[in-house]
This record gives sequence, structure tokens and C-alpha cells, in this order.
Amino acid sequence: MALFKEKPKTEREKVEERRDEVLSRGRKFKYPMQYAKHRLVIQTVIIAVVAIVAMVAVGWLMLYRWQDTGDMAYRITQVIPVPVAEVDGEKVRYSDYLMIYRSNLITAEQQGGQLGGLEEGDMMRADYHQAALSAAVEYTYALKLGKELGIEVTDEEIDAAFEDHRKVGGVDRSEEGFLKIVKDNFGMTKSEYRRMLYLSLMRAKVAQAVDKEALELADQVDSHLAGSGGDLRATAEAMGDSAVYEETGKLVDNMNVDEGRSDKAMTLEPGQVSERFLSNNGDGYYYVKLVEKNNTQVNYNSLKIAFSEFDHMVEELYAEDKVHVYIDLDKDNDGVENGEGEFQGEESAGG
Repeated sequence: MALFKEKPKTEREKVEERRDEVLSRGRKFKYPMQYAKHRLVIQTVIIAVVAIVAMVAVGWLMLYRWQDTGDMAYRITQVIPVPVAEVDGEKVRYSDYLMIYRSNLITAEQQGGQLGGLEEGDMMRADYHQAALSAAVEYTYALKLGKELGIEVTDEEIDAAFEDHRKVGGVDRSEEGFLKIVKDNFGMTKSEYRRMLYLSLMRAKVAQAVDKEALELADQVDSHLAGSGGDLRATAEAMGDSAVYEETGKLVDNMNVDEGRSDKAMTLEPGQVSERFLSNNGDGYYYVKLVEKNNTQVNYNSLKIAFSEFDHMVEELYAEDKVHVYIDLDKDNDGVENGEGEFQGEESAGG
């Protein structure tokens, strides 16, 4: 006979005992699930890292190995500001290079049809590649100098240039119609066209700002014109190699692509000489004398004082090994040899 009788459990004790039993059984399922979730997170991270590395590798191959100029490669460079070259420590945007190249190629095909045979077409594309890269290098250097000199291009200036282009030749096109022309002839969207205007305006301002000699020559032209009764030919002869004189010799379309001379001539009266003005591409000062005009055509003579200092500065950068290119333009996109080119792989494009 037991000396001590076990005291009956209270209802509360029974409930707590039951709860401990349930929790103990639940732990058998809880911790394996935690391990599974942990493993799933690790696997997800690994897969994401591998995917990112793969995308970066493919993107690098597309741009720097295959030199793809297609839509996908172009969009990648617009989203990710990767460089195609470096000029005086400033990175040259791959997107600017591709924008210029694609635009030039589309323009050439619009004017002359598709490029010629395989070898001829490869050579022409190689020329467009080098021209586009050269332009991108110059624009980037202009941006660098502009920053140093405190030169800016405002949105208002870009808007004004856009409007001038929209109304070129005196035709008041709708913006929608003009953008269709831009798309068809240059392959550019509005934002891309505005980017091109920004680069062009900056280069023009910088080239004008650094070329003190051109300004002095233009002052001499002003004085000579005043004494010669506006005779552009005589003034050009007096200036020697410092001035370039040209005549259309006949009526030409007032939409003629001539760096703004036709537009300026249309604002003059026969025999009138314009004041000096900056060329549309910013490569010098122009003077224009109107010979005759009608509603859609114009005949004029012109004198040009070219800017040369900025070009000399760029040439010095090449000579001093301060331009480095990250792609090899000796080969086209398929790796076909295209002969010698100005820009060499990752080495400096010297001289």
C-alpha cells in the first residue's frame, strides 16, 4: 500500500501539459522548414548573381567584342552609361557613339540606298564607325572644356534650335510631322535629336570661345568690308588663306544644307551683306551677300572664317596619348578585317 497517494492534476496543469506536448511535436516540422527556407534563399541569391554575371558578360561581349550596333545594344548603352573611349580623363559615352553612327548610316542609306557589296559595304561601315567615334570624342572633349570654362547650353537654347530646324526653309511643319522626318532620315527619337542638338551647340560654343584668332580675323573682315563696300571676294583675297570665299553661281533651294547660309540669305535684300554669324555646326563665322532670291530659292556669295583652335587641341590630345579607345575598329561587327583605321583597340589613337 502506497504511503503517499498521487495528487490529482488540476485542469490547468492538464492544459499546460497538453500544450507542451503539442509544441514538442510541432518543433519536428518547424526546424526542417526553416532549413528549407534558408536553403531556398541561398539558391535564389546564387541564381540571381549568376544571372547578373551572365548578363554583364553578354553585354560586354555585345559591346566590346562583337561591337553590336543593333537596337538591343543601343538600348543597353542608353540605360547603362558605359564608355566607348576616354579623352583627357573624360569618359566618352557608348550611347553617343552609337547614336551618331546609326544616324549617319541611316542618312547614307536614305540618300544612296543600301550599302554596296560585302567588301565595299564593310569598308563604308568602317568609315562610318570611325567618323562616329571621332565625333563622339570631340563632343565629349567639348563638354569637358565647357564645364571648365563655365559654358552652358540651356533647355531654352535647345528648344530654339529645335524650332529653327522644324521651320527650316520657311515651312512651318507640325512637330509630329517634323519628328517623322527626323525618324525617317536620321533614325532618331525626339530625345535623341535633342541630345544631338545639345552636343552640337556645346561644341559650337566651345570652339568659338577658345578660338581668339578667329575672332581677330573676323574683326579684320568687318573693317575690310566697311572699306570695300561689302565686296566679299575682294575681302577674301585680302585675307589670303584665312578666309574661304564661295559662290552658289545660281539659284539653289532655300532648304539647302549649307550650315545656315541659305536661311540667312533669305532674310537679306539683293546686294546686302549680313553681319557675321556662327555656322550651324559651329565650325566658323560666316558672312553672306545676297545676289537674288525668290520664294523658294536663293543665290548668294559667302565668306568663311573657320575655327581651327579646337581642332588643334584635339589633335594634340591624340599626339600626347590622351585619347584611349576601348573597341577595335579594325574589324567590323562580324570580326571581318577592314584594313587600317585611325582608332586602335584599347590603345591610344595617337597622331
